[in-house]
Amino acid sequence: MPDFVASASPEIIRSRQNARLKDLRQRLQRPSLGPDRWIAIEGDHLVEEAQRSGLRFVTLFLREDRVAENIWRSFERAQIFPVAAGAFDHACATESPQGAAALVELPRWTLESLLEANRPRLVILAGLQDPGNVGAIIRSAEAFAATGVLLTPGSVSPWNQKALRASAGSSFRLPVVSLDDSALLRRLSEKQIPLYACVADAGTSIFEADLRGPTAFVIGNEGAGIFEEILSFCQETVHIPCPGNVESLNAAIAASILLCEASRQRSQESFQGKP
Repeated sequence: MPDFVASASPEIIRSRQNARLKDLRQRLQRPSLGPDRWIAIEGDHLVEEAQRSGLRFVTLFLREDRVAENIWRSFERAQIFPVAAGAFDHACATESPQGAAALVELPRWTLESLLEANRPRLVILAGLQDPGNVGAIIRSAEAFAATGVLLTPGSVSPWNQKALRASAGSSFRLPVVSLDDSALLRRLSEKQIPLYACVADAGTSIFEADLRGPTAFVIGNEGAGIFEEILSFCQETVHIPCPGNVESLNAAIAASILLCEASRQRSQESFQGKP
């Protein structure tokens, strides 16, 4: 075994019943963020993005055919466990595992820390069920300098592997907070952060709304839209004008356009030197 994996277990894990592998499998299959703030990731890209984002690696699992690769030289501080091919593939969630998986620790993000930001720009995902949409929105939120993303109860876990892959690493860097109770959205109003409900064809056009200040954009469920309870917390309704003959936009596309316009308005404000 090469010197650069000296921190690895001295023997290859071969049993599918190994406690560490069973924990990895459970976290991959039932993603959540517990008190330890550890999440499971699988695949080269996510592992590399987690390292690039500065996350602490609790454990790195390598399929036995991947152990000798030079790419793992930069993971010297991780506790590395080589795993037999059959046991590794059984533990992972994908049909064709790439041979690398890990447990990593996320930063301790909270709702209150997001609300204390200067002119926060938040995205609220209200009951979104598609992990691809959730991940893509988190990616766009980072791209357009949002402060963070909040998920109301009923939304899919942002630590779902499909959501993580769709975020392309943004979930490791942008604060993402799952709310235990939708009533916590009242905290935004208390902090003078208006909630804008994004709907298909009602309210103010996003190109006419003033999106320069503190804002929280609410993106509703793909099929049901924004639930009445969530709407009751919103101060304004906005829409994206669509001249074409479509009923509505995909949730991730709508959120991206909304964030882009808010970013454009704030950039224009800075360029013009407005207070």
